[in-house]
Amino acid sequence: MRRTPALPFLLVTVFLDMLGLGLIVPIVPALLTAVTEDAAAAVRWSGLLGSTYGLLQFVVSPLLGRLSDRYGRRPVLLVSLGCLGVDWLVHAVSPDPWTLLLSHALAGACAGTGTVVNAYLADVTAPEARAHAYGLVGAAFGLGFVAGPTVGGLLGTVDVRLPFLAAAALSFANVGYGWFVLPESRPGDRRTPLTLRTANPVGAILVVLRRPVLGRLAYARCCADVARMTHQSTWTFFLTHQFAWGTARVGVVLAAGALAGALFQAGAVGPIVRRLGDRRAAVVGGLFGVAALAGTAFVSTPWLLYLLQAAGVLGSVGGAAAQAWLSRLVRPDEQGTVQGALTGIGAAAETVVPVAAGAVFAWSLTYAAPGLVLLGAAVFAAGSTLLLATTPDRRRW
Repeated sequence: MRRTPALPFLLVTVFLDMLGLGLIVPIVPALLTAVTEDAAAAVRWSGLLGSTYGLLQFVVSPLLGRLSDRYGRRPVLLVSLGCLGVDWLVHAVSPDPWTLLLSHALAGACAGTGTVVNAYLADVTAPEARAHAYGLVGAAFGLGFVAGPTVGGLLGTVDVRLPFLAAAALSFANVGYGWFVLPESRPGDRRTPLTLRTANPVGAILVVLRRPVLGRLAYARCCADVARMTHQSTWTFFLTHQFAWGTARVGVVLAAGALAGALFQAGAVGPIVRRLGDRRAAVVGGLFGVAALAGTAFVSTPWLLYLLQAAGVLGSVGGAAAQAWLSRLVRPDEQGTVQGALTGIGAAAETVVPVAAGAVFAWSLTYAAPGLVLLGAAVFAAGSTLLLATTPDRRRW
């Protein structure tokens, strides 16, 4: 692994991204209500903003990945961070929801940080150390998720727009840090063609899916994304309905789970993957994830819920291991392209799954079966694990 400031910068980038997103989570309803002057309209605009962001991310992510292969990782990453800062700044000063929609669409189109971070790590990290590096990224993600809503809630009590100014300042500070500190991980190759086939989302995803081993891992990633988004979008509603918990207790449980996951990924993922190998660690992690989701669907007591959360934390090794395995199958000059296609798959899931999962959860309440949606998530997680278990482990491209 190269001795550069790259890994610390990437971890700070992921942490600040999640901190910035978390800062505004508790405040978005109040801001949109203030802007639209109508609670029902605020809910509709919130859904439209989220869907627009996900749609633009799906459309543009493969292009950003391809651009990072052609022109280098650093410029694409810095532009993405800058666009995110502009989006938060517009949120802080916008007088109407249409301006918010346009700025959020721009942020979705420039949401290339995840794509470029994954490609950058593959550039600067030896294959045997990548699972540990991706585990650290997961830890930074979790810590940002824990800190963001807490800080955002406190700032929001001062002024509803203050968290957005803070999020913008963090993004711009990260751009400045990256401009002066971050080295380029891989010089761009101007011979990398920019064609409609590789830059449009459908074509880029199909190129990945048609490669035998890589395609199977991409399908596994898609199933895992569906399971993850189903869980994330219905989890708080499930806890509120099943245990009649208030927002404070739900927040504490979520924060505790995220913190435990961050500590586990930072300290344990690397040694586990080194011992088991990428493929076996990915399968074992997937099995823990299936058990956590399926068990939660039928849980009736809090202490059992906490045990199942612990199983979910152990399952987080699967994501880092699968990402490391996948990166080994990709040539250095196409890491960005492939990561962009995978980001596009995840963005499609983030656009569609919350709506579908919410509808299923609402329908299941009519039949007193709130765990049905989590059982569905467990089915997708099981499909992902089965694909991982039946995919041959190839060490070369």
